[in-house]
Amino acid sequence: MSAFDALVRPALVRIGAPDGGYDPHGGQFWGTGFFIAPGWVLTCAHVVAEGGGEVWRKKPAVGITWQDGKRTRQSIGTVVLALPRPEDPGVRPEPWGFPDVALVRVPGTLKASCVRLAERPPARTTEVGLHGWSRETGELGIRQVHGRLTGVDARALVTEGVLPVEGCSGGPVVDDLQGAVIGFNKGRWSDQGALVPLAALRCLHDAPGGRFWAEALRDHDRHHLDHYLQSLDYGSDWTRAQQQLGGPHPLSPQLRTRLRGQLSALPAPINAGEIMDLVDRVRAWIRNSATPDAFEDDPRTWSEGAALLYGLRAPDRTDPGDPGLDAVLLYAAHVVRRVSGRPGGVGDVTAFRDWIIDLAADAGPYLRREIDDLIGSNGSAALAGARERRARADVLLEIDTPRWDRRYPWRVKLLRDGHMVTPLKGDDRGVERARLKETLRGPLAEALRLGDNGPHLASVEAVLPRELFDEPLDTWRLEPPEGPDEEQGPLTLGQRRIVVIRDARRHGKEPSAEWRERWEAGERGPLRATPLRAEVAGAGSDAHTARVRRETLEETRERLRRAEGGTVPVYCGPVGSGDGLMAMNAALAAGHPLALWRTGAHDHTDCAAFHVEADWLLADARTAHGLGEPIRSLRALVPERADLAWAETIAVLYDPPDRPPAAGRLEPPPLLGEEDP
Repeated sequence: MSAFDALVRPALVRIGAPDGGYDPHGGQFWGTGFFIAPGWVLTCAHVVAEGGGEVWRKKPAVGITWQDGKRTRQSIGTVVLALPRPEDPGVRPEPWGFPDVALVRVPGTLKASCVRLAERPPARTTEVGLHGWSRETGELGIRQVHGRLTGVDARALVTEGVLPVEGCSGGPVVDDLQGAVIGFNKGRWSDQGALVPLAALRCLHDAPGGRFWAEALRDHDRHHLDHYLQSLDYGSDWTRAQQQLGGPHPLSPQLRTRLRGQLSALPAPINAGEIMDLVDRVRAWIRNSATPDAFEDDPRTWSEGAALLYGLRAPDRTDPGDPGLDAVLLYAAHVVRRVSGRPGGVGDVTAFRDWIIDLAADAGPYLRREIDDLIGSNGSAALAGARERRARADVLLEIDTPRWDRRYPWRVKLLRDGHMVTPLKGDDRGVERARLKETLRGPLAEALRLGDNGPHLASVEAVLPRELFDEPLDTWRLEPPEGPDEEQGPLTLGQRRIVVIRDARRHGKEPSAEWRERWEAGERGPLRATPLRAEVAGAGSDAHTARVRRETLEETRERLRRAEGGTVPVYCGPVGSGDGLMAMNAALAAGHPLALWRTGAHDHTDCAAFHVEADWLLADARTAHGLGEPIRSLRALVPERADLAWAETIAVLYDPPDRPPAAGRLEPPPLLGEEDP
């Protein structure tokens, strides 16, 4: 056996019915799994599905047989996370879709041996070892085969000439070049082996119960640091065995183990954007540039953020020291500064800080000075961690008007500082209006994770055709309920974040002078309300006999054109069609960058209260910049305040003229009553 075969074997587990693990004939044997950290076993969802409906009810229903030194032990585990889960717990889907993974929590296994998970994808043709339990030769036992990958993508690893044997489903696949587990066995396709790569498991973070996956990864990193520090024999642990491989890597296995283990013991990051914010800062310092990097990733642990910076070194630097250390040491210093004073974590932040400073002593003076400024002995780290920050980026949602097929093309981007755009996802073919919410939920959630920066949340700017101005984006929920006890699910988009609407049509042209002037007036303040469509006195001899009528479109245009700077049109009804749309067209043609209206039905019965509240809201906001947060706060109060029911249907036009133009398709001809501003 190779050194890695010997390390894998004690981490393998037999999975079967509870109390069936000692069956010498394997009659209760379902398949294979492996410890990735004490208390955590990874396997295939189709393996644990052998246990029937009890498995999917989050009950201890999975028998785990494992080795504690020379002793065989059995524990009972609970499936806490699986993808995909069967729609009907009593019906087994065939075939089981990718990634076909289950995470099993197994108490009482603190002494379990654990595999080392790879930090990067495998090379396309690397040598691999496939491991698992099998009874294919008659007697239940551990089997291992070695071969070569012939294909690698985000969904599957493919082998030829080497196949997982029956029973090995759920067993680990070891990359002999990296000396780490790169995936697990799923099954066979004809004469090819089908293996699930670790990269496919990133979606576990966003599944119900995804917090367990993040916890297991942190436990994995801490376990390997502890095991490395306690092991005495060369090659008796994964870190030392990797050291024997040699080969090119910017950081040694020992340094990576220490770095990842200590990062995993810190308070966990709040979101991916918080990690990427620090990655952005390090890259900018290395390049000596204030321009953010356009590269995006979706890391969920501090260690994953560090892996994005391995080996990064300023190209013009001539300082002595390890060239692979510059970026990761600076990143680690930023992390220590960020988490100082936060609750949680199981490690010693001070000890980690001292370790970083000791390593930086052998680096160049620029890096030493930067790290000292962040976490040096002047005691500024705790204060720095509490300094005011902001969201890393806002999220830009662009939806185009359909041409002929009534499908709306869409794009989701990050918008930094109101000007720098980073595309993330999109579909030029588009989707029907009824499927916008279903389609955009995932891309928006991903973009918001990257835009958030710890507790500082990204806003959403929706650049829409006017026919979609009444689409209730702020009422969307991006995450499903965590469990049956949570009936309504998480907060809506508008309760948690600032959500505003921008006009797609006029952003395709040079901003008009009126638009710029009105925006500047809105930035200065104060703001005051005016009706989007007003009632005016009609014919009659006096006030008692005069009829009240709605002003004509021409009267609306003229009144909104003559309105003073800082005036905000307000409408108690929808503006995506009919009179509301014609009036909104007039407001946009007059250069108005701000407006408030009601989505939903036309027959609101609380319009008088709405207009009074709108007056107060604009007076309190004072400026355009101050408008978003008060409206978000009102939306958040709706479930507890019946008198604020009107706030659930409020929509906001917030349309600065200096935003980057939307890169969409040509717009159709103007709608009825529309002036092209």
